[in-house]
Amino acid sequence: MRRRKGISYAKYGYIFSIPFILVYLIFSLYPTLFTAVIGFTDFKGIGRTDFNFLDNPFQNFILILKNPSFQKSLGNTVLIWTLNFIPQILLALLLTAWFTSNRRKIRGQGIFKVLFYMPNIITAATIAILFSSLFGYPIGPINSLFQKLGLSKEPIYFLMNKSVARGIVAFIQFWMWYGYTMIVFIAGVLGINPELFEAAEIDGASSRQTFFRVTLPNIRTIMLFTLVTSLVGGLNMFDIPKLFQNGGPDNSTLTAAVFIYNQAFAGSYLYNRAAAASMIMFIIILICSATIFFILRDKDAVLQRKLEKKHKKALRKAEKEARRATV
Repeated sequence: MRRRKGISYAKYGYIFSIPFILVYLIFSLYPTLFTAVIGFTDFKGIGRTDFNFLDNPFQNFILILKNPSFQKSLGNTVLIWTLNFIPQILLALLLTAWFTSNRRKIRGQGIFKVLFYMPNIITAATIAILFSSLFGYPIGPINSLFQKLGLSKEPIYFLMNKSVARGIVAFIQFWMWYGYTMIVFIAGVLGINPELFEAAEIDGASSRQTFFRVTLPNIRTIMLFTLVTSLVGGLNMFDIPKLFQNGGPDNSTLTAAVFIYNQAFAGSYLYNRAAAASMIMFIIILICSATIFFILRDKDAVLQRKLEKKHKKALRKAEKEARRATV
């Protein structure tokens, strides 16, 4: 009897993935490669489609690195990301500890989670307009509050203060993303084996000891994911700085992404320099991400792999020596 050939459904998986592959190639891979190429050319000016490679292929990269505005935008980006990420992750961890504690049964957890996550689903344009109105001059809720409390006699132009403007942008980023970070951490904690928490409770561990000795070590990979994605998103920060003050006042909220946008779509339309700045940011993000992965790697797992390799080498060596002895 002839055996029936097994039906393979693998081809259908490839067929269904074709639309995604085409969209990725056309709208993601091709623009990325094109951007990398024009960074070495003289491609600039609206309406142009032709370009030539420069005699010094790294000329655009050198000009960008020496550009004071780019240097300032890079410093602003790192500063604003740091100011929003540190309190963001601390508050997210605190809320995670509260909502996942077996000893503290907080009522209405679902409502609180929705409220904390809500800022993340509000559009950036809406939030930018909201905070511009809150700190409006001469009339605005914050100015009215300061005058009623006797903190100021005259209206204060908050948005013309560089430090205040940076602080507001950092606070907006923190307010928008701490709820998302909390949800990710809660999902990670819920994936931990409950027996570990039960064992800690039986051993008499306090809530603090359980959190630091059991919870945090078991969500290390989740924290690594959060740190890397936040770093990538923070270094590509664009919408709030652009919509809130358009990088002002005096470039105090100018980020690298806004600088790249201004190079490409304002003034002389310097697409080549914008592409060079984009590739520089790509390299910076790549180096930072690789460094974070290296620092936060699971050292025990790395050591275990090394021991396994040594054990395999020893077995192979012993097998070779045994073969030689038999010969």
